[in-house]
Amino acid sequence: MAEPTATEARPTRAYVIHPDLDSRTQRRQPEHALAEAVALAHALPGIEIVGNEVARLRKPDPGRLFGKGKLAEIGERLENAEVDLVLIDGPVSPVQQRNMEKDWGVKLLDRTGLILEIFADRARTREGVLQVELAALSYQRTRLVRAWTHLERQRGGLGFVGGPGETQIEADRRAIDEQMTRLRRQLERVVKTRTLHRAARAKVPYPIVALVGYTNAGKSTLFNRLTGADVLAKDMLFATLDPTMRGVRLPGANGGQGRKIILSDTVGFISDLPTELVAAFRATLEEVLEADLILHVRDISHPETEEQAADVAEILESLGVDEDVALIEVWNKIDALSQDTRDALRRTDARTQGIQAVSALTGEGLDDLVAAIDDHLSEVLDEPKSEGIVTLPFSDGRRRAWLHEAGVVQREESGEAGLTLHLLWTDRQKAGFEALE
Repeated sequence: MAEPTATEARPTRAYVIHPDLDSRTQRRQPEHALAEAVALAHALPGIEIVGNEVARLRKPDPGRLFGKGKLAEIGERLENAEVDLVLIDGPVSPVQQRNMEKDWGVKLLDRTGLILEIFADRARTREGVLQVELAALSYQRTRLVRAWTHLERQRGGLGFVGGPGETQIEADRRAIDEQMTRLRRQLERVVKTRTLHRAARAKVPYPIVALVGYTNAGKSTLFNRLTGADVLAKDMLFATLDPTMRGVRLPGANGGQGRKIILSDTVGFISDLPTELVAAFRATLEEVLEADLILHVRDISHPETEEQAADVAEILESLGVDEDVALIEVWNKIDALSQDTRDALRRTDARTQGIQAVSALTGEGLDDLVAAIDDHLSEVLDEPKSEGIVTLPFSDGRRRAWLHEAGVVQREESGEAGLTLHLLWTDRQKAGFEALE
């Protein structure tokens, strides 16, 4: 009987483990973290998930992560399920990886390795491919217990999961360093080209509106809705990797045409994003750094939407995004909520500046979102600003807070009559303030 071909071979049978060190100190619930890890694993082609679990630990074992009893217990489950690959949702040292692979007789991948594999499979542009390879080499350099088989792989990914000679070829530090140097040079040339493209766009001064958010929040679906484009939009983590930009003409008053903007879709963020990728993908996220307006798209139906929002905020801060950049929170996927919850969110949206409740899937709330985008850009780009001075009694905390939230206060002085605030504001902001009286 003929041997099965590579395309006929069975998928890699994977088992996902989320190590729960101490739930009390974690921002996210271990069950939700495990669900995300399983979703990450599903995003990698050629993988069949045959089991998953939360493994609670008092403290990690330095040699094997898990204690002897837990190691044997998990090993029995792996053997019964005929597992080929174990995915650990967390960091695993090279020593721990080597020992667990030997004890269990399977390949093992930690969270960073898994995310790098997914990014390698999804990268399409030259820059994206180079960035993934550079990040993978940086990761690989610290793990010389494993062979570097990137150039020999027969499947998408980085060769951590499979590939010829994976366990025979010994990684060479000097070769990795030389390859990283070559990649950095190539990446510098690609980034220079992108810089030229940005300079050309600057001559046609369309404002940039960047979509950011946790992975699978619905950014690409919203992007397609607003632009009429056909960007890959799937219920899958990291469906979008390379940045996509499209020009959009916003609707104007009385059905006419409004301003033109450049809308940028970006890679989704995720908690515990590998540090190698934060650095390597900085160039990919330059559009966010230069944006006139940021749309933070949130999956408001997710049970940990607040925790996801906090992760996005941390990554934006680490990228050096200016706090003064205007930001609208787009509460997406309201179609997945009950009608009562949806109505309550829309009421919150109507009362709160900087929040828009929408469904990118059904189109609900998008007209209001487009109007909010235009209003924000009008404030930032169009309206001339003038200096003003306002004196408020010490007791008038409400109007003082409004001025600070609007970002118009240049300096503040305390006197006998109260607080004197020196302002730089638009006529629209001045009218809004006066309406509070």
